[in-house]
Amino acid sequence: MIGVEPAHASVETKPETPCLAMRPREAAKALGISERLLWEWTDRGVVPHMRLGKAILYPVDTLREWLGKQAGTKRREVGDPD
Repeated sequence: MIGVEPAHASVETKPETPCLAMRPREAAKALGISERLLWEWTDRGVVPHMRLGKAILYPVDTLREWLGKQAGTKRREVGDPD
């Protein structure tokens, strides 16, 4: 039997640059919400974001932490009789 290597085996891969922050379109998609809702939350200061000049960015680690807190808050409100 002749061994066959995958097509990508001979291609050198470079380490990916980690995504530190997302632009609005990417952040909305990652959160599973519309861009319009993300803009509303951004304007009201609901969702963590930062401004660099005219660009609005959503730091990935901060969004993960915020989303985890939101999930924990919702779970306690609905499931726990505290």
